[in-house]
Amino acid sequence: MSRLVRKCVTALTRFAREKRGATAVEFAIIAIPFMMLMFGVIEIGMVLLISATLDTAVEFAARNVRTGEFQQGGAVSKDDFKGLVCRNMTWLQGSCPARIIVESQTFDTYTNARDSTAAVAATFDPATPRCWSVGAPRDIVLMRVYYQWDLFTPMLNSSLENMGGGKRLIVSSSAFRNEPYDPNQDPVGAAC
Repeated sequence: MSRLVRKCVTALTRFAREKRGATAVEFAIIAIPFMMLMFGVIEIGMVLLISATLDTAVEFAARNVRTGEFQQGGAVSKDDFKGLVCRNMTWLQGSCPARIIVESQTFDTYTNARDSTAAVAATFDPATPRCWSVGAPRDIVLMRVYYQWDLFTPMLNSSLENMGGGKRLIVSSSAFRNEPYDPNQDPVGAAC
């Protein structure tokens, strides 16, 4: 029995002194946290990139409403505006129409527009009808575009998701006064 114990101790001592697999073992220890960190940086970068892209696309599309080009172009529905936003989101055009929801309201004062609240991400329902009124000349308009992004890093879902189900709702808003493009133009959409 003691001979068996000595052999085991000798084998364990030899195993502990062995250096050939040290690098593989060290990499295995740090690989998982390193990969989580890398995917986390990529995920946060993607959310910021989508947010910046959405802001730019909404500003370009809202400019068409502000100048009256959108209203006078004949195509004045939510879907038409959604298409205008998606055309400006060049690298996300394929998935854009299915992921964005638009709303637009007119107000008498900027204070009233400021007091208007955006949809709450945790209770956001894409099927809920949204207001659509791009207004007439000199109306104050508040436009919001909601974009649903699917998160891909499992460990970050709890800190980045705000809709549940591994999704993040990104919101871009634009408030402006329509230019006096045509005094005879009727408001587009119902006031809401």
